[in-house]
Amino acid sequence: QVQLVESGGGLVQAGGSLRLSCAASGMFFRMFTMGWYRQAPGKQRELVASIASDGSTNYPDSVNGRFTISRDNAKNTVYLQMSSLKSEDTGVYYCNAHRLPLDYWGQGTQVTVSS
Repeated sequence: QVQLVESGGGLVQAGGSLRLSCAASGMFFRMFTMGWYRQAPGKQRELVASIASDGSTNYPDSVNGRFTISRDNAKNTVYLQMSSLKSEDTGVYYCNAHRLPLDYWGQGTQVTVSS
């Protein structure tokens, strides 16, 4: 069975940094686009970063320049390096693996940015 397990969440002060990790198993990892999404209470889940199998990345304007997504195909792991964190970055961060027609999700890890 496919599993995506996030780690690295926690409490951080505004302006600080945090690195999230997502370990994947049960899939041909390098063939998938990997992404990080977040969801704050009462808000819709939103994409914060994605990285395709060819290494191309995508970020929304809200995090561009502050967040960096990377992947280590040998370790079946995707990372999200977050810096200059803001209170609005608070939420549950989910790891996603996508390759048509498949879409897999992790259980999420909480990130709380104090202001």
